Amino acid sequence: MTKGLFSKEAAVPGSAKWNESILRFGTLYAKEDEIRSEFNRDYNRILHSKAYRRLKHKTQVFYATTNDHICTRIEHVNHVASVSYSIAHFLGLNTELTGAIALGHDLGHAPFGHVGENILRKLLSTAGLPLFWHERNSLHFVDHLETLPNLDGKETNLCLCYAVRDGIISHCGEVNENAIFPRTEPIDLYTILQPNQYPPFTWEGCVVKIADKISYLGRDIEDALSLGILSHEQLSELGSIVEGIKKVEIHQISNTLLMNDFINNLCGMSTPEAGIQFSHQYLDLINKVKDFNYRNIYNHPRLKHYQAYANMVLESLFNQLIQLYGTPAHLKDELKLLEKIYPSLAGSFAYWLMKYSDLDLEERAHTKFGNHLVYQLESRTDYTKAVADYLSSMTDHFAIKLFSELIHF
Repeated sequence: MTKGLFSKEAAVPGSAKWNESILRFGTLYAKEDEIRSEFNRDYNRILHSKAYRRLKHKTQVFYATTNDHICTRIEHVNHVASVSYSIAHFLGLNTELTGAIALGHDLGHAPFGHVGENILRKLLSTAGLPLFWHERNSLHFVDHLETLPNLDGKETNLCLCYAVRDGIISHCGEVNENAIFPRTEPIDLYTILQPNQYPPFTWEGCVVKIADKISYLGRDIEDALSLGILSHEQLSELGSIVEGIKKVEIHQISNTLLMNDFINNLCGMSTPEAGIQFSHQYLDLINKVKDFNYRNIYNHPRLKHYQAYANMVLESLFNQLIQLYGTPAHLKDELKLLEKIYPSLAGSFAYWLMKYSDLDLEERAHTKFGNHLVYQLESRTDYTKAVADYLSSMTDHFAIKLFSELIHF
């Protein structure tokens, strides 16, 4: 394998796409003694955001296990960052850019993993709103919802660079083509209406896109093995799939083993001319592993009870809040009444509306909020979006806490 084949393609100062890549979504304050690069600043801003912190209590695949070593969403994000670093470093790409994209790629994930994403998609579709998908929601969060204090202590938007934002909305790892190339031109990222509509703008974004897939397939198998949910027949099938590439015993199959082989193969096969790609043998393997996971892990019968519970939690909270809709003055009165019955739900949602809407602009002027307004509450569509964003921001634990408040007297 030849190291550094992509070094002339990296998103670095002086490269063809550099100026577009570092354009920020808004204006970010500058410090005279700043030593960080633009992408390193983005990495830090994502790392310090509350949405990143909440990932530690969001489901990856297995909800509410009693095993401390089962993967959560924050661990998955860090796996993607690690895999992306290994690939980008070997290929000669910008590891600071892959790190920032990887850390932020799932900030918009709903509680309860992809189950929660599907539930919110159904609720919003019924309400006549556009398709809900977590990649676009992650972009929405970093652009409009996540804030950090500026030098004056005011909460302001993250104002991330274009290449980071582009990598976040373009990260979907559900790709079957054997070669990924970046697109040539920057576009308005809010014209992207569905996953995989466009490839990323940078080679670094392409690396994170494939690293997402490498990261979750092996780890989900490892967790399934730890929890003992695979039958003898399923384990035999898995062994047969993997032994086509590597002679190993079932107990030797681990996230480390699978990731190492996928990373090495990808690095050995990828060139600027051929794209980011696996060999045909390894592409076939990764697709067989993915198919195995969907049949035997993601659709495991024991997850159906959890799916029904997650649906009940999110649908109940959604319906409770949607019925409050009215003018800002009406909403304020309704939230005050609701707070007497459901204090945590009403209090946290009122805070959400104060921060992001025109619920009470006079009162908001006396707060620390300096971020842009997102919702105009005279619009029922905006109010519905506010409810959906509020729910998608939650951890599993917080959603369950609020649901418990609904059902207890």
